[in-house]
Amino acid sequence: MIPIASTTTEQQTLVQEGKLLAVMEHFYTLQGEGAYTGVATYFIRLGGCDVGCHWCDVKDSWDADKHPLTDVDELVDIATAQAKTIVITGGEPLMWNLDYLTQKLHEKGARIHIETSGAYSLSGELDWVCLSPKKTMLPKDDVYAAAHELKCIIYNHHDFVFAEEQAERVGSDCVLYLQTEWGKRDLNLPLIIEYIKANPKWRYSLQTHKYLDIP
Repeated sequence: MIPIASTTTEQQTLVQEGKLLAVMEHFYTLQGEGAYTGVATYFIRLGGCDVGCHWCDVKDSWDADKHPLTDVDELVDIATAQAKTIVITGGEPLMWNLDYLTQKLHEKGARIHIETSGAYSLSGELDWVCLSPKKTMLPKDDVYAAAHELKCIIYNHHDFVFAEEQAERVGSDCVLYLQTEWGKRDLNLPLIIEYIKANPKWRYSLQTHKYLDIP
């Protein structure tokens, strides 16, 4: 569990129970990438991550202490009043106990997705697991087994090798995606297209939200 600065004993208990979570941001938009591209989605971005990807585009999420502890019941009411597809992301959301959050979201009729590196074991009741593995902290076995979608980020040529290694660890029904690191898209996109043409088990994940200029 992530240490939260200046919390009371009561707050620490609520954090451990998953009734308080450090939330960086939450917002209603369209899913921009992967299998559910274009779907109206409410995102809950939790603070805290120790995976440390050097090309991460949400490094502000890494330090959980920078983000307010948020009452989960209030958060669930806000999210489900606007959408029925909810994505829990981060940071690394599996650093937290997600049992209470996902229970309450399901009680409100939500479908729950998670975007995770898989570096921590699963918690909560999840309907769709998008696994985006990182070399710095490899996924846990239970996350490989549960993954519905594998999204591998291509930054350099070795990432194709890493992607194939990761594809061998997930189930046969898992949808396989390659996605360029945004800052190297001009260089990597042609390489990814040719790779997928030669290896058609893969699909391309286009970050449509970047082109649409939406969150």
